[in-house]
Amino acid sequence: MRSLYFRVFMITIAVILVSAMLGFLLSNIYYHTKLKSFNDEKLVGIATQMKQFVEQEPATVEHYLNNAAELGYEIYVTDGKGNDQFYGREFRQKDLDKQAVDQVLSGEIYHGVAEFPSKPFITGFFDNQLSNTVGVHLQMGNASYALFMRPDVILQFGELRIFFALIGAFTVGISILLFIISTRYLVNPIERLSEATKRIAQGNYNLKLSTTRRDEIGQLAQHFMTMSRELERVDQARQQFVSNVSHEIQSPLTSIQGFAQLVADQDLPEQEREYYASIIEEESRHLSLLSKQLLLLSSLEQGHEDLTKVRFSLRDQFRQAVQVLQWQLEEKELLLRISVPESIQLYGNEVLLMQVWMNLLGNAVNHLPQGRSIEIRAEETNAQCVIHIRDTGDGIAAEHLPFLFDRFYRVDRARERSSGRTGLGLAIVQKIIRIHEGTIEVSSSTEGTVFTVTLPQM
Repeated sequence: MRSLYFRVFMITIAVILVSAMLGFLLSNIYYHTKLKSFNDEKLVGIATQMKQFVEQEPATVEHYLNNAAELGYEIYVTDGKGNDQFYGREFRQKDLDKQAVDQVLSGEIYHGVAEFPSKPFITGFFDNQLSNTVGVHLQMGNASYALFMRPDVILQFGELRIFFALIGAFTVGISILLFIISTRYLVNPIERLSEATKRIAQGNYNLKLSTTRRDEIGQLAQHFMTMSRELERVDQARQQFVSNVSHEIQSPLTSIQGFAQLVADQDLPEQEREYYASIIEEESRHLSLLSKQLLLLSSLEQGHEDLTKVRFSLRDQFRQAVQVLQWQLEEKELLLRISVPESIQLYGNEVLLMQVWMNLLGNAVNHLPQGRSIEIRAEETNAQCVIHIRDTGDGIAAEHLPFLFDRFYRVDRARERSSGRTGLGLAIVQKIIRIHEGTIEVSSSTEGTVFTVTLPQM
């Protein structure tokens, strides 16, 4: 497997090569479009000065042209009849055609530099072909000559070329070295994060990562720490949930098993047999209710993409819930007041929201002392429907309020267990409300408890 360091190194080399190639191409394009004609014009001016001097001092032509060649020029002089003379470094290609010579001999100027063909990977400035020159007519006495010249780049810029080549080589080499070293600043934290993922996969959530950096990697480390703590909390909640489920199942199963053995005793009196059978039936109902609520909670947590929603009257739904609880209300002589306008319409799943009201009202009915009251009030505010379910019970202690919606949490464990309730009702309520993009809050005092449900008006 290729390491991150190797990938960074290869990417660095590739970036340098591509940058160098693109830089060369752009520079070459700039030379051909902007500098080539300027260079041609400048060389024509120098060639004209040579022409003027030679024509004024024809006796010093050899000496003068040799000196010019030593100063950094490549010069070719011909009469067009085979008498050719070269001064300076030899041309790489002697590709000047006869038509160009005749053109100069007739008095015209040859613009070979300006007319040198443009090619992507050939820079005309450095190409010492004979056709890549400028030419002027030279008249010495009765003889006519054509003088072609171009700069000898190697002679003029030889030391500078080596100097700039060294600068480029050292720059690239040092850049690669420093880039590889500095990459550790990026790669090491990533390696630590990779190691952290392995530890998390093994169930070790006690991570300590450096979060002092202010860049994206520092933020990633901070998010990793937050994720680790959340995973630890979820894992602990899962373990606690499994423990609670095991306990909730084990208790009725133990009762069923024990009383079933007693019922099987042939000598057991009939009255006791009926009593033990009723306990077995009660515990079976408790197990059935527990399994149904666990399945409902599991299905709610799996997702709600296929949740069927319709528009319905909130007041009608509360009336249905009250009808179901009517006998319990009358038995405990509880007063129920409903203040829900007929105009309030909810958009949601009727079955699930009915379970919310049944749970909240059922809890109030079960916990209220005889002769107290329950109030249901709803109102529309800012495209939201707010429902308050208030009772006049003895209230819930403040230390219990943060945990009311936790699974299997019971304020009075002994009473709740004997009542046959599972401790999942409020957890299911909260989940249903969240599925409908709403919120549920609870407040309590010695004067009673209020559950406030806020649902969006779709």
